[in-house]
Amino acid sequence: MPRRSSYRTGALNRRPESDRYGLSLSVRNGGKTLASTGKISMLQPETARFGPLDTMSGLARGQKFRKTALKVIASSIRKGNIIEQDGRLYVVLTAENIHPGKGTPVSQIEMRRIGDGVKISERYKTTDQVEKATVEDHNYNYLYEDADGFHFMNAETYDQVQVSKEIVGSAAPYLQENMTVKLSLHDMNPVAIQLPQRATLEVVETEPVTKGQTASSSYKPAILSNGVRTAVPPHIGTGTRIVVMTEDGSYVERAKD
Repeated sequence: MPRRSSYRTGALNRRPESDRYGLSLSVRNGGKTLASTGKISMLQPETARFGPLDTMSGLARGQKFRKTALKVIASSIRKGNIIEQDGRLYVVLTAENIHPGKGTPVSQIEMRRIGDGVKISERYKTTDQVEKATVEDHNYNYLYEDADGFHFMNAETYDQVQVSKEIVGSAAPYLQENMTVKLSLHDMNPVAIQLPQRATLEVVETEPVTKGQTASSSYKPAILSNGVRTAVPPHIGTGTRIVVMTEDGSYVERAKD
């Protein structure tokens, strides 16, 4: 078993240990490791010191662990980036730079906290510095889901990794066996997932096709084979395979296959 590590994120902020240390679980080559996402300065490579309450890790008091990170201006943040705030990791859901006619330009960033899925919204001046976590993106094939989460395999190394349901989030219904996805890894732990932009699914329930309706008519509600509700053109009937956007389930076209 790889040894465990954790960071102290603040003696005065007493939270449950799993929350306070920001732990995430991953599986690599059949072994489990616990990784921490504690606060680290991103101006240059820094040394993070473990706090005195590192009983979960079994490490000596004050033992050090090196990790590099980066500070960037808020206007450069994009969807899918991983940023640190108050010692916690967040995945960026949307990032918009707003330039009002008068006043200071700002960056509006919607984020989801990694670990518990809590969503927050922050507004920064476009020139404010934001801590951007260093991550590595790798392609993985989806294997299966169980009570512990979702399991993926690196097709090149055959390493397997487990991703929590909180991280997969709304992407879960679109996962299909052997689908290639992009996982963002932070300290070898998955922190974000990116699916292919489109997926092919079957319409299992919708209103019947009425003679004379055309593709230009108003869309009608439909339920897809993955349980997602969407809207389809009136000429699309039950049993038809369609292409949808994995980001929001919106209809794109009738499948060619």
